[in-house]
Amino acid sequence: MQDESFKLAAVQMVSTPVIEENFATAHRLVADAARQGAKLVLLPEYWPLMGMKEADKVAHAEQAGRGPIQDCMAQLAREHNVWLIGGTLPMTAVEPDKVRNSMLVYNPQGEHVVRYDKIHLFSFTKGDESYDEARTIVPGSSVTTFEAPFGRAGLSVCYDLRFPELYRAMGDCALIVVPAAFTYTTGRAHWEILLRARAVENQCYVLAAAQGGRHPNGRRTWGHSMLVDPWGEVKAQLPEGEGVVVGDLEPAHLQRVRESLPALKHRKL
Repeated sequence: MQDESFKLAAVQMVSTPVIEENFATAHRLVADAARQGAKLVLLPEYWPLMGMKEADKVAHAEQAGRGPIQDCMAQLAREHNVWLIGGTLPMTAVEPDKVRNSMLVYNPQGEHVVRYDKIHLFSFTKGDESYDEARTIVPGSSVTTFEAPFGRAGLSVCYDLRFPELYRAMGDCALIVVPAAFTYTTGRAHWEILLRARAVENQCYVLAAAQGGRHPNGRRTWGHSMLVDPWGEVKAQLPEGEGVVVGDLEPAHLQRVRESLPALKHRKL
């Protein structure tokens, strides 16, 4: 792990059903993050497409290593010399009429480094709100991390946040990322609490990039993209709308927290 601070950015979007519009927004916001000194940029879940209906993503599913969404992410990483974590995009699955909800990581040379397929699929019904990701998504099964310049980074997506055993299985991480499209209802109740809990119990930084606003399909997402430090303090946050959250991962601070309260060494189970 390097000793110097490392600047991180979470991009918040209000994605539309038009992929080209979302590409333009991502280009603008990633450029903004890079201008502010970010060396790692996280896009939100479903950043390239929030369709009018759940099945719309199937038509835009890409095969590994091929497709305009992957090309866009590789270009962004290379152009701005950043580690780019591409929220999620639809990737082809074996089952007909379904996709994988996949997160791809690119290094500053624009090279694909690792892929994570979302494991836990969201289902929620309350009043007029109803969601069931299993209708169009095949779950992943593998815990995924990668080695960044500051140490290990753990990958998770949205609903994964409610399952702490996933993060324990990642091992010793300096950073956990959580791209998301939390609903307004569940986000208002649980989003910040869960993010801070994951940071505190794993004594690491948590970077969360969210969808945040009213989408053309009628859905309202919670937003509140943020960076949380290992003590559970929110270092930066954007309530709603498009924008960028920028903050520093400080290895020295992470080490101080772990030395003063060595909870990870006290584990018994």
